[in-house]
Amino acid sequence: MVKSINQLFDLKGKVPFLGLTGGIGSGKSSVANFLAKQGAVVIDTDQIAHQITAPNGPAIEAILKEFGPDYLNGDGSLNRPKMRQQVFTDPNSKQILEAITHPLIRQETIDRAQQAIHKQAPYIIFVVPLLLESGAWIEHLDHIAVIDCPDELRIQRVMERSQLDRASILQIMASQASRDERLAIANTILTNEGDLSALEAQASLLHQKMLDL
Repeated sequence: MVKSINQLFDLKGKVPFLGLTGGIGSGKSSVANFLAKQGAVVIDTDQIAHQITAPNGPAIEAILKEFGPDYLNGDGSLNRPKMRQQVFTDPNSKQILEAITHPLIRQETIDRAQQAIHKQAPYIIFVVPLLLESGAWIEHLDHIAVIDCPDELRIQRVMERSQLDRASILQIMASQASRDERLAIANTILTNEGDLSALEAQASLLHQKMLDL
């Protein structure tokens, strides 16, 4: 079994790796879903994080041991709003949670990528909200695409789709890389200011770029 990111990149051969990132509410899922329809394999680390903290997920037992039952919902899943506030206010809690979840997310990501490589996917998309912050990924990716839009538009989108209030969203944004920092690492920038057809047209060009690598 492949157990490290470096081993995975050694294995990948001719399958290009695309890193797709952007701040909360930027539209990463819209682009990833469009590219998946074109045949790309999408591995979304946020989705994996939700899966491992779902009822009976592999992270739940350790979270229960470290944080107690108050941090779980009635169905046994992670109480994300409560945990979010805890890790934002206590750096030690953040370290403990990351020590539980990050190895599980990394291994699941590697396993899915290995399967896609064996199936000779045209290319693999790693949707990583904290791509810049994670560091280890960037140097190995063949291409980095950043979804960009104004901060205020991102805030509006997240408030419309979730139970988060403005203060909570600003707190999340403050913990992520800045807009300028993300743009600085981009090979391709996709602008998402509300017109889905315009975004998909840009994603189509990105798809062709990946096929040409």
